[in-house]
Amino acid sequence: MADKISKLQRSQTMARVKGWDTLPELIVRRALFKDGFRYRLHQRTLPGRPDLVLPKYRTAIFVHGCFWHGHSCKRGKRPTTNTVFWNKKLDSNSARDARATAALRALGWEVSTLWECQLQADLFQLLAKLNALRSTEQGSRRRTAQA
Repeated sequence: MADKISKLQRSQTMARVKGWDTLPELIVRRALFKDGFRYRLHQRTLPGRPDLVLPKYRTAIFVHGCFWHGHSCKRGKRPTTNTVFWNKKLDSNSARDARATAALRALGWEVSTLWECQLQADLFQLLAKLNALRSTEQGSRRRTAQA
């Protein structure tokens, strides 16, 4: 099926799709900050340019939109028109995500991926994991201070 708008109009529309400061990302940032975690945004020096990086905990966080990153939920449903283009595009996004995750793990980073459709549950698990890391770190600091 042919596109109903011109290539220029389609290009302008797609250019307006935000790559960062999305609502799910802002929700994660606010929750982390409120819980006392400090982070860096879109660290260019790391593979995949994670959305948030907590250097103190060597943790990289990706906040993925279900459609753009090929999640297997109803929001991640692929278009039924122009399937060759969309399959190639979404498959390459997923492959790029996998390469970035593998590269970060090879560098010794913990990687968390939060999906748009299950943001609350994923965020709750992430905060629990980070709080456990923080309490372990504080416990080890106390032990070294007492010694």
